[in-house]
Amino acid sequence: MRIMITGGTGLIGRQLCKALLSADHDITVLSRHPDTVKEKCGAAVRAFGSLDEWSSDEVFDAVINLAGEPIIDERWTEERKECLWRSRVRLTEDVVRRIKASNHKPSVLLSGSAVGYYGDGGNKEVDESAPTSTDFGATLCASWEETAQKAAAMGVRVCQLRTGLVLDRTGGILAKMLPPFKFGMGARLGDGSQWMSWIHIDDYVAMVLVLLHHAHACGPFNMTAPEPVTNRAFTEKLATALHRPAFFVAPAFVLRLALAERAYLLLGGQKAIPVQMTGLGYRFLHAKLEDALLDLVG
Repeated sequence: MRIMITGGTGLIGRQLCKALLSADHDITVLSRHPDTVKEKCGAAVRAFGSLDEWSSDEVFDAVINLAGEPIIDERWTEERKECLWRSRVRLTEDVVRRIKASNHKPSVLLSGSAVGYYGDGGNKEVDESAPTSTDFGATLCASWEETAQKAAAMGVRVCQLRTGLVLDRTGGILAKMLPPFKFGMGARLGDGSQWMSWIHIDDYVAMVLVLLHHAHACGPFNMTAPEPVTNRAFTEKLATALHRPAFFVAPAFVLRLALAERAYLLLGGQKAIPVQMTGLGYRFLHAKLEDALLDLVG
């Protein structure tokens, strides 16, 4: 297949490119830094610096839209919120416009989203039928998904990837947590009762490949493992995997002072269940957190 990937130089994109190249797919990656694409994604990967390079005669069989600025790294000023919106919704609008202008429409669009679509779900399990929330993160995800869904009117199969916390020792949340935990400075967040919907990077990539090739898969998919855990349990299991204690607590009021509006991303959570993916018959490589952590850091 000839596949266009946005966000291909990110944590997920790099691993996905490796898997796709090993299966002899032809990959093009959209990047603001096209000169780095071959180093990060593979020597055989072609780079676009702009979607304007996607001509109407260009043939892509599939588009995987993973681009998006990190949501928690910077304070949510109005300027930053616009940047987050532009990197997700506006870029997806541009992708859909390029699909519309293409003489050869891709058969499938796999487009990013997040379990933040559900807002803070408390202790309630949420599957793909659950409604969205009204906070900024949820509104961002809902608009992101609605924009991608417009490609369906052109005969394109659309899947929205409601991504949880992707675990990989080379990047993302786990890489940020490892240094303090290795020094015995690991801490739970607040009372630790908030749910964390996680997914091993290998499962995430495998699930994307399933959705890429499954002709009847469409709509939203919770890209999470089947057994979410609380922050307290995650803290304990990571400390155990590293043979270190984790006695500390990051108080909720300190996180609220430091992160302001963003604090709910750490103090709230979602108990997301991948009903749609298991319905396709997918069997997880790492269904339990302790097994995933043993593979990644044990």
